Amino acid sequence: MAAAVSRRSGAFLLFLGSVLGLSDALFGGGAPYRRQLSVVLNPNAPLPPPGGDLLHVRAVGDNDTIHFLFCSLGAPTLLLVHTNTSSSTVRVDWKKFEERNISGSLRVEPESSVLDSTAIIFSRLWEYNDVNDTGHVTSDPFPPYELKDFLWSGLNLSGASARLCGVAATFANGSLCVQLSVFESEGRGLSWPRLLHSANSSQMGVWLDGVLPRAARSRFMLELRAVGGAYPVSRVEAHRSIDDEYTPSIFKVSRWQSAVNGSSDVLGFVQWKPVAYRRLNPALEDATPCHHSEPQRLSAEETASLSALVKGFYEEPLTYGLNISFGIAGEPFYNSTRFLSWTALVGVGAPPVDSFSVLVVSMMVFGLGTPLILLLLGGVCVCVRKRTTAPPALAYEPIN
Repeated sequence: MAAAVSRRSGAFLLFLGSVLGLSDALFGGGAPYRRQLSVVLNPNAPLPPPGGDLLHVRAVGDNDTIHFLFCSLGAPTLLLVHTNTSSSTVRVDWKKFEERNISGSLRVEPESSVLDSTAIIFSRLWEYNDVNDTGHVTSDPFPPYELKDFLWSGLNLSGASARLCGVAATFANGSLCVQLSVFESEGRGLSWPRLLHSANSSQMGVWLDGVLPRAARSRFMLELRAVGGAYPVSRVEAHRSIDDEYTPSIFKVSRWQSAVNGSSDVLGFVQWKPVAYRRLNPALEDATPCHHSEPQRLSAEETASLSALVKGFYEEPLTYGLNISFGIAGEPFYNSTRFLSWTALVGVGAPPVDSFSVLVVSMMVFGLGTPLILLLLGGVCVCVRKRTTAPPALAYEPIN
């Protein structure tokens, strides 16, 4: 019996040690990877360019650099260029760049140091009348809002973040805003959906505020285009989790990513939780699901005409596009609050992955550890009782 108790004790201690080891691995205080950030608006421009701005955030690592370029000359575009040196630089021929019809007007030097590049274009905003409340386009949508034709404000800078707001002649009122945030180390967004970011990623937030809808049951879709070289972001994968602590009621993340053919290594990605919010400071009841279409190959020539940044950097880009639809059947329509916000990460390499939170690990410890403790204590009690209780005396009748 003592040997059995010893085995149970050993099993429990082994389980406890494994849990503590897991917790230390997940939440240990190892130094996070950091990058040195520098922010320049319209680098080396002789005069502020008419019609838009170009923001350059240079994120320098130990032996590489990521160049984040955010441009409002045309449709809002984010370009990420990853190089294998900490001394790479960006060169802009502003005269050619502003003409928007010459490839090579923006370069990253030395060109041989470029490992990969990806551009994300916010190209169109679609609106449709969901008469039957299906959450899908069942009839012809309204003419799209072409974001390349918007009147964009100057970039509003705050550290390594920049906000851009635009209006259209066809908007009755209201605006569409896009915000870029670049990070020097790992962390998490302060507002929902509280995406986990790394030093290799940036966060893009989009919100539609106060725009008068063209129908009583209007829903919106945002068109995104991904541009790349040999390996563009071309496929979407969905990953599930059992933890929704940071994004309540959402147990899935979608990843639009690129990879070398036949390889599992991810070169670049766009990652988001399939949720949008109907208020600026949302509560749980303000969350609305969103879904995406399958990526489709699009015309490179048409895509290049949307953005000065894409035209200036790429010669023959490969382009894929998809739509993010906001709202599903049974959800309130845009007119209920006249506000929508959606957030995504854009980065290089493998996307950051949420691990189990302290709350979930604690639940696992109590849920699995408590039965083992009760089993151990029960075994000890049985053993002690048997050792301390004397066996009953046997009574024999005397033999005559």
